[in-house]
Amino acid sequence: MPSAQLLEQLHLGDPRSVARAISLVEDQAEMANRIMQGLDQERLDKALTVGITGPPGAGKSTLTSALVRHLRQRGTRVGVIAVDPSSPLTHGALLGDRIRMMEHVLDPDVVVRSMATRGRLGGLCAAAGATMRIMAASGCRVVLVETVGIGQSEMDIASLADITALVLAPGFGDEIQAMKAGILEVVDLLVINKADMPGASKLRFDLGREAAQSDRVLETAAAENQGIEDLLDRILALETEFRKGEKFIQRR
Repeated sequence: MPSAQLLEQLHLGDPRSVARAISLVEDQAEMANRIMQGLDQERLDKALTVGITGPPGAGKSTLTSALVRHLRQRGTRVGVIAVDPSSPLTHGALLGDRIRMMEHVLDPDVVVRSMATRGRLGGLCAAAGATMRIMAASGCRVVLVETVGIGQSEMDIASLADITALVLAPGFGDEIQAMKAGILEVVDLLVINKADMPGASKLRFDLGREAAQSDRVLETAAAENQGIEDLLDRILALETEFRKGEKFIQRR
């Protein structure tokens, strides 16, 4: 398919064209540059990218799926990039996060892509930034990016996403102490997921003590669909706040 035709179908939200464009970028195909240069700039400017990061077991995938559900209830077209650890044999994504997104598989206004880190240090693959833009150009008002692990991944996603949320769960207090200096400063929101479990209050105290602003700390129980609306409202309020200043422009 010629690049002009592919772009036309992509801008109409055609799922196959979106997937094709992302594959071209991942494969570093010659046509990829023409695709990226032809993306609708107005849609790119209007879109919001949100990074969801944190250690394994914190419930990031369940939280991401819940955010998608609530965004769709508001009529918002959503893109999801699930960056999985690479298989050491095939270098392909393990697709664990794709499984958790199955409830949205029949929704034409939810675009999901699992991507592999392919051995790259940190929690993002090289094509993640371009994939965000392709999804935005296809009409996704919000693009959620779920990254792998803890450490460099927060730095990676914070440099690409408009807003970044670090997700932790009760029992992850040691991870707070082990975090590299600066991580709590680069993320915008600190989300205590599984907040209905013992230890949530202590984690909130620890985070509130470490974070510069206690209002950055929110609680959710994604599996029980609790706290998701409040988190979404906070994300959108931050977007409004950031768009008024230079911070939003600097991140782009």
